Amino acid sequence: MTDYSEEQRNELEALESIYPDSFTVLSEKPTTFTITVTSEAGENDETVQTTLKFTYREKYPDETPLYEIVSQENLDENDVMDIIKLLEQQAEENLGMVMIFTLVSAVQEKLNEIVDQIKTRREEEKKQKEREAEEEEKQRFHGTPVTIENFLNWKAKFDAELLEIKRKKMKEEEQAGKNKLSGKQLFEMDHNLDTSDIQFLEE
Repeated sequence: MTDYSEEQRNELEALESIYPDSFTVLSEKPTTFTITVTSEAGENDETVQTTLKFTYREKYPDETPLYEIVSQENLDENDVMDIIKLLEQQAEENLGMVMIFTLVSAVQEKLNEIVDQIKTRREEEKKQKEREAEEEEKQRFHGTPVTIENFLNWKAKFDAELLEIKRKKMKEEEQAGKNKLSGKQLFEMDHNLDTSDIQFLEE
């Protein structure tokens, strides 16, 4: 006949020596204890951490222990759900053997994976931001490409605006009773005069 209490006592002693800083016994009957599991340090020495609470059932290890997550740091809801699923799966696989060390090790691995994922996600976000910044920079320096067609359109508009400004200025000067237009001003205003002399000479 299996001496469950003997197996449980032996496992407790082993756990206490393996996790001296993170193992805490909460009660003797039923035997309840917590183990805090911390990931390896990630970027900026960030870690993810969870405290697991285990309670031995009477016939443990032939029955799975009760377990729950009593606290966690830097884990989101999905991570917590994944850890619970992992504990369920590991507990079923190891039924009949003392398993707390195996469960804790599995959670430890999972936390290290999560830290790596956080790091990868941050690097991706950083790269994405850099790409967006580069795109913005390109857009800023990359205006409308100049073709003969759009240059001529722009020049026509620009000339028309310039002409309009000159006309207004001359009108204002006329109204202010200033001097009459000089030949140069007339010439600048009326582009028909550009060709009139040539036509005159040709005739």
